[in-house]
Amino acid sequence: MKNENHVFHLAIPCRDLEEARRFYVDKLGCRLARLYSDRITLDFYGDQVVCHLSPDKTDSNPEIYPRHFGITFRFKRDFDAMLERVRESGIGFYKDVFVRFPGKREEHWTFFISDPSNNLIEFKWYLDEEMIY
Repeated sequence: MKNENHVFHLAIPCRDLEEARRFYVDKLGCRLARLYSDRITLDFYGDQVVCHLSPDKTDSNPEIYPRHFGITFRFKRDFDAMLERVRESGIGFYKDVFVRFPGKREEHWTFFISDPSNNLIEFKWYLDEEMIY
């Protein structure tokens, strides 16, 4: 259960810290919390993502399943705003916006992007908010 007193933490590999900072902060709008010689810590929309400098651990050929992370939006307007931000930033899509499970209760809109180190990020919005979990 989501608890406002807790913050989810995710650590991911990156090949270049400045490249990761530009992507997450300048393009996606995350807040840079800390910068060290071997990692950056980000406020990733209320949760903590740490990019650890480890160029030998990045995935040269990523696949969506089973490894990706992201944001599930409660409101369509927020999903649409992120979609527009990605389009305007020139990031490009790993998988452009599409609808999963059309006509079913778990129907949702989604798209995937890849950060400069090939970590896959999904953004999605469910028509039925109860299907978020």
